Amino acid sequence: METVSLTVSPVSKKAFAPFGDVVETDGAELRLINQGSTERFHDLADIDVTEGGGRAIVSLFRGQPFAPPIAISMMERHPLGSQLFFPVGAKSFLAVVAPDENGIPGVPLAFLCPPGTGVNYAKNTWHHPLLSLETVSDFLVVDRDGPGDNLEEHHYAGTQFRIDAITT
Repeated sequence: METVSLTVSPVSKKAFAPFGDVVETDGAELRLINQGSTERFHDLADIDVTEGGGRAIVSLFRGQPFAPPIAISMMERHPLGSQLFFPVGAKSFLAVVAPDENGIPGVPLAFLCPPGTGVNYAKNTWHHPLLSLETVSDFLVVDRDGPGDNLEEHHYAGTQFRIDAITT
């Protein structure tokens, strides 16, 4: 089996755009609400979950930490809805995505998401399951519940991708 090392890049709205939204307050529309006592960072992601009778749900995921080397041997996608991950607390995490190549994931791309930054994987985007770093980390997750099969997994055959170091 061939092993290919992946480079981790800092997440940015431009680089991540083909896969979904970067969820952060930088550049967001700021609205003052509650008689000016609260700042609202408005409309941070395109939540897309209503296909086939789905509805948005909010969950808390608790991710166990990973440390390099991290094997990337499978990817998943959700054909009926987007999936948003936002860290609760000052934790970094990895978002690993891949372009679709005729129905299967291509070569993965790895992004380091700093504290206070989340991602919203667009509907049908190949991505690796949650990759917390350093310590057990909680994530607020907005995704789809409802009828239909909303999970597809693909295991890479013949090639294993690996993240050897996290430096940006």
